[in-house]
Amino acid sequence: MRIAVVGCGALGSYYGACLWRQGHETFFVLRSDYEVVRREGVRILSPNGDFTARPHAVLSAAEVGPVDLVVIGLKSTANHQFSALLPPLVGPGTAVLTLQNGLGNEDALAALFPAEQVLGGLCFVCLNRIRPGVVTHLAHGRIALGQYLRPPDDRTRGIAGVLVDAGIECAVSDNLERARWEKLVWNIPFNGLGVAGCLGDLPSRTLDTAGVVPPGPCLSTDLLLGDPAWRGWVDGLMDEVRSVAGVLGYPIPQGFADTLIERTREMGAYRPSTVVDFESGRSLELESLFVEPLRRARLAGVPTPHLESLTGVLSRLASREGQAGVGSLDQ
Repeated sequence: MRIAVVGCGALGSYYGACLWRQGHETFFVLRSDYEVVRREGVRILSPNGDFTARPHAVLSAAEVGPVDLVVIGLKSTANHQFSALLPPLVGPGTAVLTLQNGLGNEDALAALFPAEQVLGGLCFVCLNRIRPGVVTHLAHGRIALGQYLRPPDDRTRGIAGVLVDAGIECAVSDNLERARWEKLVWNIPFNGLGVAGCLGDLPSRTLDTAGVVPPGPCLSTDLLLGDPAWRGWVDGLMDEVRSVAGVLGYPIPQGFADTLIERTREMGAYRPSTVVDFESGRSLELESLFVEPLRRARLAGVPTPHLESLTGVLSRLASREGQAGVGSLDQ
């Protein structure tokens, strides 16, 4: 296949490198890492074995032309760039797969391309980009793949097969929207509280003092699970997300949340992507990960006091730290 990866940070680089290793003609659309990747390729450091991928490094999608598959690893803060970045890559037979977090990403793509060409993937993986062109893969890697607003068809199953052949565990979901809510059960508490944890003793207060408390270190997943007060916030947020999903028609059992907790314990001192972004001064994925789920909770009439407080804190922190802007291609 001809495959283009747009958004070549940790996520896009890792999955793109796996596809390159399987023999697909793979293009990385880059900005800040362009020279490094062009000269040295992409180095993946993984417990499954280190390797170096050498995809085609390009600065513009116009250099590539239409491909069979576009893989989007951009942060959702860069969705306003879709109309400039993606059209040169997309022809009538192109599948457009977003691996982004949160809600609303497929909607943005379907505004530009036929809905039947839009796919979504939920990634359950621990990754960090430690320097330009180098990604550490710590654990996991599974993708739950689904089709926008419809059951999966043969092409979606075929793409899942391509991912599996590349060494990526992949399961096809019969309902992409439900899968997105399932991922939010993890993303909202661990991404959000990891950042909010820089305010220190918030569990004993109300998460409403972000405007006056100086930020300190963010919290990794082991610290959130190891402290009873923070663990209470994790459980509260998970319960609220499950409640909203259930009212919207996507019931998520308690056992699913329990499994996520156990998998998170296996990650050790993992720092989710939002924590890394905050510490690096990059913009936070507030809209897709927190604001849009909260908006849908309100429309559904489901009380979400934990999510309300957390979203307010993150918005104020991002504004105060100057991180409320837009993302880049290489996040």
